[in-house]
Amino acid sequence: MSEELQKGLEGVLVSESSLSYIDGEAGRLVYRGYDIDDLASRASFEEVIYLLWNGELPTAEELSAFKSAMADERAVADDVLDTAAALAEADEKPMAAIRTLVSSLSAEDPDPEAEAEEATLESAQRKGRRITAKIPTVLAAFDRYRRGEEPLDPRSDLSHAANFLYMLTGEEPDPVAEETFDQALTLHADHGLNASTFTAMVIGSTLADLYSAVTGGIGALSGPLHGGANQDVMELLLDIDASDEGPVEYVERRREAEGWRVPGMGHRVYSVKDPRAVILEKKSEELGQSSGDPTWYDMADAIESHFEGAGLVEEGIAPNVDFYSGTVYYQLGIPVDMFTPIFAMSRAAGWIGHTLEYQAENRLIRPRARYTGGKQQTFVPLDER
Repeated sequence: MSEELQKGLEGVLVSESSLSYIDGEAGRLVYRGYDIDDLASRASFEEVIYLLWNGELPTAEELSAFKSAMADERAVADDVLDTAAALAEADEKPMAAIRTLVSSLSAEDPDPEAEAEEATLESAQRKGRRITAKIPTVLAAFDRYRRGEEPLDPRSDLSHAANFLYMLTGEEPDPVAEETFDQALTLHADHGLNASTFTAMVIGSTLADLYSAVTGGIGALSGPLHGGANQDVMELLLDIDASDEGPVEYVERRREAEGWRVPGMGHRVYSVKDPRAVILEKKSEELGQSSGDPTWYDMADAIESHFEGAGLVEEGIAPNVDFYSGTVYYQLGIPVDMFTPIFAMSRAAGWIGHTLEYQAENRLIRPRARYTGGKQQTFVPLDER
């Protein structure tokens, strides 16, 4: 067994997966063999979930049945809504709220199998479907409660993306908003063994159930080194808008004075522009043109152009998915502190897919740490210390 230390498991292979492939040098992302550009532009989010969980695209009949089953699972028990109301009244942060609410959903799960080792793949997928369908409901309810409004019942006649926007805003989204949000969900659905996906997989390797795995994934995503950059980007743009400086002047002043790293720029895997950012940049521009207010796209584009001109993009400091997703969500009327929970709402599909894939040929994940403490200490009784 190798004794070489790899902090952060950098470059360490811990499993095999057929869910997603990343080529960081070429700027390419693939789900189950399909390029992310094709999936984002031609497949619905429900289609992508089916693909991730089943390994192949659904037929029209299979997709219709899957969408109907998902829609039927959207409603949540009154006890869960009461918990959402209590969290809103306590001014809980949205990521902490969704963590608690997803965990509470297990109490209403009708499947008798409590443990993964007793469950069939079919029953595990039913659990995954329930979790994925209900997260938008509890998230929208929490946000409405904290705004002093009653939650709206989910609608089975709307897509996953459109239903969430409806429950959040009270208005059925137009086709442009629905398509844009659906694409954003697809782009965030999976991304290899990132920190939150690996966390969910580790939990699943103990044969804990999917509620535990997804709750753990949310906890990992809540950390500022993983999720949250989309919120940071939007807060940056709002600060710039409120200042007397242009976006380039503002960014350069802070970089020179503070050694500050611009949020949404650079990625652990990609050495070029994130392919998801390429797609979301176009959607951000389209939304700005549609509304007649391209402010947010223009500022982000100015910063990116400045980085390109300064040669920073060639050094790997290029836009990642968060750099443009924040401007997209903001233009859809989504509160800024809800951006990361929406990331979780989408990434749950990947967490569940990886957990089920790993459990199919399960082995408990048990790494080692190099011990650096003492080995010959002499114990002194308490009364002699």
